Amino acid sequence: MATLTELLAEHTTLSDEAAAHLQRLVAEWQLLADLSFADYLLAVRGDEGEFVYVAQVRPNTASTVFQHDEVGHPVEDTESAQGANPLIHPAFATGRIMQEGLATRYGNLLVTRVAIPVTFEGRVIAVLGRAVEASETRPPSPLEAAYRDAAQALCEMVVEGTFPLDEANTMGLSTPRAGDGFVRLGPAGVVEYASPNALSAVHRMGWTTDLSGVVLADLFRRLLNDPFESTDAAAMLAMAAGAADDSDVPVRGLRMEFDARRATVLVRAVPLRSRGRSQGAVLLIRDVTEVKRRDLALISKDATIREIHHRVKNNLQSVSALLRLQARRSNNPETSKALEEAVRRVGSIALVHEMLSGSVDEEVDVDAIVDRVGTSIVDVALPDGGGSRVVVTRVSRLGVLAADLAMPLVMVLTEVLQNSIEHGFATGQKGARIVIDAERDVRSLAVHITDNGQGLPDGFDLEKSDRLGLQIVRTLVSNDLGGQIRIGPSPDGTGTRVDLTIPLH
Repeated sequence: MATLTELLAEHTTLSDEAAAHLQRLVAEWQLLADLSFADYLLAVRGDEGEFVYVAQVRPNTASTVFQHDEVGHPVEDTESAQGANPLIHPAFATGRIMQEGLATRYGNLLVTRVAIPVTFEGRVIAVLGRAVEASETRPPSPLEAAYRDAAQALCEMVVEGTFPLDEANTMGLSTPRAGDGFVRLGPAGVVEYASPNALSAVHRMGWTTDLSGVVLADLFRRLLNDPFESTDAAAMLAMAAGAADDSDVPVRGLRMEFDARRATVLVRAVPLRSRGRSQGAVLLIRDVTEVKRRDLALISKDATIREIHHRVKNNLQSVSALLRLQARRSNNPETSKALEEAVRRVGSIALVHEMLSGSVDEEVDVDAIVDRVGTSIVDVALPDGGGSRVVVTRVSRLGVLAADLAMPLVMVLTEVLQNSIEHGFATGQKGARIVIDAERDVRSLAVHITDNGQGLPDGFDLEKSDRLGLQIVRTLVSNDLGGQIRIGPSPDGTGTRVDLTIPLH
C-alpha cells in the first residue's frame, strides 16, 4: 500500500510544510480516535477538485465502523457508497466542523458522522471524516463524557491549526495511550476526572485517596523522590493546564518519566487551548514500573556482556604479547614465523572482542576491523623489497554483522590478506596493491579480494593445499560461515582474486 507521502504527492500539490503537518497529525491521531470512540479518515482534495482518502485510523476503545480499508478510495457523496461522508465537501468549503443532526444507517450500523477541517497557516488543507456508532439512549458514563469532552477540544484545535502540538520529548519517551490512564485537568490544574487506571498509577506512587478536586502539580511535588524532578513535574503540569492563557506563550505537548517512592510513571501532558484560551489539559499516565525494572536488568546484562568482551580482549592481547616475546627469543626461523602468525591470528580475534566491548547489540562494524587489520598488515615490507610495501584498499562497505559471523569472517580476511602478501608478490615488486570490494543484499554478502601480484602457481588447488592458513580459511568458510570461497586469477590476468560468499540468514 502507498504511504501517506506517496498519496499526497500523487493527488495533491501541497507544500512540504503542509504535508509535514498532515504527517504529524496522522502520527498523533490515535489519541483523537480513542477519545472519540470513533473511526477517522483523512481526505484531501485533488488537483481536479475530487476528494480522496489518504489515511485511516481505528479506535482502541470501541469497535470499528469501517471493516474495509478506505485509503486510496475516492470520497463519495452517496449514502450507499463505501466510506461515504457527504459532509467532507461543505467542511472543506466553509472551514467549519459539520455534523449530522440524526444518525444514519451505514450497513448494519447506525452511525453519526462529522467532518472536521484541517487548517494549516490559516488555510484548509484537508478534512477529517469521523464516524462513530450511534450511542444508546442511556447517558454516557463519566469516563465516556470526559473522553468526548477532551476529543471535542482537540478537534477544535485541529480546525484552528494548533493540533498536533510540538512535543518536548528530547529523551525519546514512548507515548501513553488513553486506556493506560486518563486525567482531565481544568484550567487551574485541578483534577476534574481521573480514570480508574490513572488512579491506580497514582496510588502506586503513594497517594491513597481519590484525585477529584486535587491540584495535581502540588500532589506530584509531594510524591516524587527527587526535589528537582518534583519541581519539573509541577512546572510541566502548571504550564499544560494554565500557561496557555497567555497568547504569547507557545503551546507545547510535554512528556516526562517520574520516579516516586513505589513506582515509575510515564506522563504525557496535552494542553487544550481553543480561541486563544486555555481549557485545561489532558494527562495520559502509564505505570512503567515493571518495564523499567526489566530495562534495568537488560542494561545490567548488557554491561556485563560488554565487560566480558573487554576482559577477553585484554587476555588475548596478553597472550599475543607472550607469543611475540617467545618468537623474538627463538633462534629457529620456522618457529619464529609460526609464532608471529599465531600473534596475528590472536590479534584479529582480539580486535573483534574490542569492537564488541563497545557495542550494545552484539553486532560489529566489519569495515572498521578490516581497515585496522589492513593497516597492521601493511606495516610488513615485501621480502628484499628495498622498503616496498603493499597498499591495502577497501572500496566498498561490508557493513555491520552479528558477532557469530564477524569473528570467523575477520579471521578469513586476515588469512587471505597475509597469504597474498607472503606468496602473491614477486620480490621487490613496486606498486603492489590489494583491493577489497563487497556486494551485499538482504540474503548474502560477497567479498572480493584482488591483488596485482604474480598470480597462482601452476596446478594450484585450494582443496588440496597443505598451507595452514588456507586450511584455516577453508574450515572457517565451510563450518562457521556456511559459505563458499573460490581462489583464481584476477579478471585482468595480472594477479589473484579471492571470491567469498556467505549467507546472512
